[in-house]
Amino acid sequence: MWDQMLPGLRIKLFLTLLLGVIYPLGMTGITAYFGMTEIGKPQKGETLVVSAAAGATGSVAGQIGKIHGCRVVGIAGTEEKCKWLLDELGFDAAINYKHPDWKEQLAAATPKGVDIDYENVGGDIMNAVLERMNLHGRVIVCGFISGYTKEAPEQISLGLMIVKRLKVEGFLVLDYGSRFTEAATQLGKWKMMGKLKDRQTVVEGLEKAPDAINMLFTGGNIGKLIVKV
Repeated sequence: MWDQMLPGLRIKLFLTLLLGVIYPLGMTGITAYFGMTEIGKPQKGETLVVSAAAGATGSVAGQIGKIHGCRVVGIAGTEEKCKWLLDELGFDAAINYKHPDWKEQLAAATPKGVDIDYENVGGDIMNAVLERMNLHGRVIVCGFISGYTKEAPEQISLGLMIVKRLKVEGFLVLDYGSRFTEAATQLGKWKMMGKLKDRQTVVEGLEKAPDAINMLFTGGNIGKLIVKV
């Protein structure tokens, strides 16, 4: 099947794609696919905000939003990441949350409010996005990485969910295990058509695996993080 879908790709490139965008060895592309299509249900003209947008999952989620005609705003932690989102992935806006006025930038980037939040971070970032949500918006809860290493994670405003009548749904990609081939086929087609781009941060050596894991929490990677053994 893959020989027909991805002709001419070199084996090395193909293997990194398997870990990220296309197939569930890394789960990231498929996670983005089902989160967006099953929970987010993006419509042309809607506004999508993606936190941790330069990560392996967030970057694909944002591109799926663009494929469906959304205005896509990414939130990331460095200027390099924001530049990648804008220049390479075609996001409409990218916000560095380490800037002191990032919340004002978010408001300016979402003049019509937010219809879909692809949430990977939680905490203060999620609360800021929730304040921008439109009535009956959809919140895709993929992860809360800001709280994974804290004894007392920042609280999320449940009141906003009620007042704005939001649909908030968490999920695990394994919920869709029986449909992985469907997702892989569609992601592969988008990749062949040039609608999906990816990037890898490769750490050399198994002994560096602990350092690589820490990069997930410090934001040291762009795209899929891979340990090469």
